[in-house]
Amino acid sequence: MTLKVALAQVAPVWLNRAATLEKILANVEQAAEQEAGLVVFGEALLPGYPFWPELTDGARFESPGQKELFAHYAEQAVDLDRGQLDRLCRLAGDLGVAIYLGFIERSAQRGGFSLYASLAFIDPQGNIASVHRKLVPTYEERLVWSPGDGHGLRVHDLGGFRVGGLNCWENWMPLPRAALYGQGENLHVAVWPGNRRNTEDISRFIARESRSWVVSVSGVMHRDGVPDDVPLAGRIRAAAAEWMADGGSCVAAPDGRWLLEPQVGCEGLWCVDLSLDEVARERQNFDPAGHYSRPDVTRLKVNRKRQKTVSFKD
Repeated sequence: MTLKVALAQVAPVWLNRAATLEKILANVEQAAEQEAGLVVFGEALLPGYPFWPELTDGARFESPGQKELFAHYAEQAVDLDRGQLDRLCRLAGDLGVAIYLGFIERSAQRGGFSLYASLAFIDPQGNIASVHRKLVPTYEERLVWSPGDGHGLRVHDLGGFRVGGLNCWENWMPLPRAALYGQGENLHVAVWPGNRRNTEDISRFIARESRSWVVSVSGVMHRDGVPDDVPLAGRIRAAAAEWMADGGSCVAAPDGRWLLEPQVGCEGLWCVDLSLDEVARERQNFDPAGHYSRPDVTRLKVNRKRQKTVSFKD
């Protein structure tokens, strides 16, 4: 049993939701032409990763520039209740492909202005089957993103595989990984804003730990990609390295070997064929949620309730 997966290493039209969505749609169509059953995009791709806090004195309190940047970012974020992923869902259903997409989410149920680094799974019927909000934003991300919850810690059946995903440094967190392993995950999706240093060690480690396929997908971002209409654009470009995110998308097999080594310094779409038989062979001697677990000794408790500020009883 095999599944073809497309890794879409894409540069956003930075902080422009509509233009970036067009690039995402085009990559899905291209992946479908190559008969991919799953297309994966990087963390926060829609509308882009918040590179500016470390480049523009982002921790300064009551900074007019930081307020202006945040307001711009919130305006370009994705509100699912307004149907801002509907075109992508329709395309997935029309083509019969599944999608993992990293996006910035705003939710009216949490006031409408706090932002989450979210990972959506769109099934081949075009339904949003889960949305995972990043549990802990990393370092300067906490100046922009809010902490998520466990609601999206789910795996999905896809062509005989059980696929789950985590955002960026969540992949270093043992318990969220274990929450996915315990649901039968055998294809792990790790999404990143982009940098080889993030993907080249952890991807192979997770593959060896879980005896699963690991597909790590990154974005890319060159400083020349900062548009003039973004607040503090000149200051961001002046402080940025040439590559703010250099990619690093890769695929590790259940035995830890590379199927696709990290791809750096370019946009691209790479397709790989994954075999479920390889998972079975590696699980023969180690299965972290099966015969090599001791639930009578250690267990994990997971709260998957979507967190809300107010609960109404009418």
